[in-house]
Amino acid sequence: MALKNIIGIDHAVVMVKDLDKAAENYRQLGFTVSPRGTHSAHMGTGNYTIMFDPDYMELLGVLVATEHNAPARAFVERHGEGIERIAFTAVDSAAGAEEIRARGLEPIGPTDFERPVTLPDGTISAAKFRTFMWPTAEAPGGVRIFACQHKTRETVWIPELMTHANAAKRIKQTLIATPEPAKEAAHLAGLIDREAKTDADGAVIVPSGGDRADFVYLTLDQLAKRYLGVSLNGLTERGGAALVLVSGDLAATEKALGSAAVRSGAAICVPPAKANGTLLAFIAG
Repeated sequence: MALKNIIGIDHAVVMVKDLDKAAENYRQLGFTVSPRGTHSAHMGTGNYTIMFDPDYMELLGVLVATEHNAPARAFVERHGEGIERIAFTAVDSAAGAEEIRARGLEPIGPTDFERPVTLPDGTISAAKFRTFMWPTAEAPGGVRIFACQHKTRETVWIPELMTHANAAKRIKQTLIATPEPAKEAAHLAGLIDREAKTDADGAVIVPSGGDRADFVYLTLDQLAKRYLGVSLNGLTERGGAALVLVSGDLAATEKALGSAAVRSGAAICVPPAKANGTLLAFIAG
């Protein structure tokens, strides 16, 4: 039976070494970036969000080393910057944690936390969440997964933050590099009760649920063939790799990306070296 409390991909977490520099880099790429958020002392992290509809990207940095953020720090030490984990939307995190517990996996959480949010009118509110994680070892393709229940969607999906000069609208696919795409895809499919299917080039797709973005597991060679002419320097053989973003206007995308833009077939790309370890591929919506 499919998990009842998981809808599909909610957001992609891009681990960065210098949080403020990363935010400025994404602004230069034409993204509207939220004000900086700071998590609890227990979490020891801060973030900037890049809001789409119905999903988003999160730039996450470690501010103070804690036990909680040890896996994220280990990822950066092994891989450098890039996609470190993917969140699903949770309808009810407590119930979702019990669902995976019933399948023999010990969830981390559910955990309640919040961060201050500066609203467009200058007032301060809070974004409140309840999350749970699959066990740290359950990381298909080297990318961890968790689920996020938004208690205050109105302080996260702020209309003023959802329009981008580069015309980005939503995440279409999350591409994860691995030497063994079929094995890693089967691992994820088993964790979230979805059925994997093989694409024409041998990559393996796992739908995340609903109308949300798909996971795609593929080798670095397959990724290179999909995006000919785009340097993959900075990507490791196994780990987070790329986000395919739907653009509402590819001409606007290319203009906003400026010198970072690389045309590859029908996509306009930003190489990982210019997007904090994540290949960005914009396609027509």
